[in-house]
Amino acid sequence: MDPQRLWTASLRAAPCGDAITAIMAAALSAVEPGAAVRRCLRREGDTLIAGERAFDLRTIDRVLVIGAGKAGAPMARAAADVLGPALSAGLVVVKDGHFDGPAPPRVAIVEAGHPVPDERGVAAARRLTELLRDCSPRDLVIALISGGGSALLTLPAPGITLTDLQALTADLLASGASIGEINALRKHLDLVKGGGLARMAHPAALVTLVLSDVVGNPLDVIASGPTVADTSTFGEAWAVLERYGLSGRAPAGIVAHLRAGLAGAIPETPKPGDPALAGASTTLVGSNQIAADAALAAAQAAGFHTLLLTTFLEGEAREAGRFLAAVLRELAASNRPLPRPACLVVGGETTVTLRGAGRGGRNQELALAAALALAGTPDVALVALATDGGDGPTDAAGAVATGDTVRRARALGLDPAARLAHNDAYPFFEALGDLLRPGPTTTNVNDLAFLFAW
Repeated sequence: MDPQRLWTASLRAAPCGDAITAIMAAALSAVEPGAAVRRCLRREGDTLIAGERAFDLRTIDRVLVIGAGKAGAPMARAAADVLGPALSAGLVVVKDGHFDGPAPPRVAIVEAGHPVPDERGVAAARRLTELLRDCSPRDLVIALISGGGSALLTLPAPGITLTDLQALTADLLASGASIGEINALRKHLDLVKGGGLARMAHPAALVTLVLSDVVGNPLDVIASGPTVADTSTFGEAWAVLERYGLSGRAPAGIVAHLRAGLAGAIPETPKPGDPALAGASTTLVGSNQIAADAALAAAQAAGFHTLLLTTFLEGEAREAGRFLAAVLRELAASNRPLPRPACLVVGGETTVTLRGAGRGGRNQELALAAALALAGTPDVALVALATDGGDGPTDAAGAVATGDTVRRARALGLDPAARLAHNDAYPFFEALGDLLRPGPTTTNVNDLAFLFAW
């Protein structure tokens, strides 16, 4: 990652702007998907080491590479490089704009819609089904899973249409539901999620390499856990609908399917101990923690006092922004919890409950709320960054807030409080030149926030 791609107006003005952009770049470089795969997949002659397992390639008839997620293209290239001529075929689905070619040998890479699934994702899921149809015990399937895979790989259960899933996804995203809640529903409405892909690959050996975009790295939540046992139930999926007031207006096909599952008329998703999972294993190759640790190391090298505050930040973005601003104000007032120059790193993923018709994303909203709370605080900056390069339905990855943000905005005739009330952070920060626009990073390990005081 080139640090120059992370410049904003406020960072250019800050005396430590070069260091701040270098710290962010170090975090992203540490979770580069290709390198993450190569750490866990390698060949030693005819032996393939995949995670904690070893396979004699002379006993394998076919090696198939499948996958879905925003990091799928570099993960697939790395896997193909390691496997060489042992690779038989493959198919990986990525988000629009996350593949710039060329495709690795014998692996098709296709683009599909995200965060709302589209027909291309359905077509890709059908192609995967065909690829896995004749798997035998002498086959090896390597699944490359990363954030975004849940929307990108979609195969609606019988009686449910893609339009149904699109409508429900849009409602859930607008409701403030967490990714775990959204995926609990997805896993019970889709044939490839919640262990469904593992069922299709059985009886082949199955190795999954995961780049996590979920707080705490629960394997059954990342990309809706297509190759692992599912801990959620039809009952929990129905409870999500009720929790957000959607049970009365969800599409009829979805309601009917969930009610049938509750009544036992539809089998549950695979649970721990299911025979379809007997030959399956999973290795976590990249996470928010790894990115945060790399940022801390880079900050220490640049002369900052450092602290990892948490990698479990969740909740409403605007409330998280106010809290993180309070931490910065404490640091500015009392040199606690660190002396200056200080860098605190926070990881996780917040949510936004839409209240207005503005444009933005969770990181931009967090930064805007922080800017209001930081107004007038000197020599501080908060940087909120989506590690995949895309924050909400925008071309920005986040934004930078300082103690001078509100003053500069008002000088331009902008009302920051009104913009926050209408979820309109994108045009606010665009006017200030403080949007982060690195473009697609091809990785995805949640969000990072950086708190600086100098």
